[in-house]
Amino acid sequence: MPGVLEGKVALVTGVSHDGQIGQAVARKLAESGAALVICARTRSNVEARAEELRGAGARVLALAVSLTDESQVRQLIERALSEFKRIDILINLAGGLTRYKPAVEHSLDDWSQELDNNLLSAFLTSRSVFPHMQESGGGVIINFARAGLSQANMVAYNCAKAGIEALTRTLALEGRDFAIRVNAVAPGLVDTASNIATMKPKDLKRWTKREDIAETVVFLASQPGAGITGQIIAVTGGGF
Repeated sequence: MPGVLEGKVALVTGVSHDGQIGQAVARKLAESGAALVICARTRSNVEARAEELRGAGARVLALAVSLTDESQVRQLIERALSEFKRIDILINLAGGLTRYKPAVEHSLDDWSQELDNNLLSAFLTSRSVFPHMQESGGGVIINFARAGLSQANMVAYNCAKAGIEALTRTLALEGRDFAIRVNAVAPGLVDTASNIATMKPKDLKRWTKREDIAETVVFLASQPGAGITGQIIAVTGGGF
């Protein structure tokens, strides 16, 4: 959908490694006309993604930020507004599965880290951008949940993603009087470089494509998705 986000500014968290969802989402937003603020914890990674996007003609501000640090999140929003004067779209992509073990083996640190990286980060960025969107007449927030929460050995991650669904629906209710739409994309198993390297699948027919996730994000962020808020949109490819 070329040009559907022309004049918009999108802040995308978790744009780090090559071959991951963040890279695909940022690229599709740029192709659709949006200027970008991208961030990740590691400066070299986020700068590498920014250079790719600039090489394709995008306007990009890249920042290294710890999204579980309240003051750094506040500075992120301030830098974005200083550079572009507006934030129309927030994509909360940061996080991921890092603790894979039975629930009884999860330490308190395992629990805290997984919830902080996936849920606290989305709360802090959403809370920080919400007042600006209220004052500017609206905006779009897109979180990342997970399609299906029944898999074993992922108790902290599953609980974090269940929290993302609750966060999404709550913010949608609070944003409806301010033209702030809040939804979540819930992917299935995604064809990221890291997943393919780890799982070594024989084929990818039932895997979710990164490009399909990116297209869904653009749809929800643009005028064709204007009637959708408070929803968890499953994007599962040939799986379920």
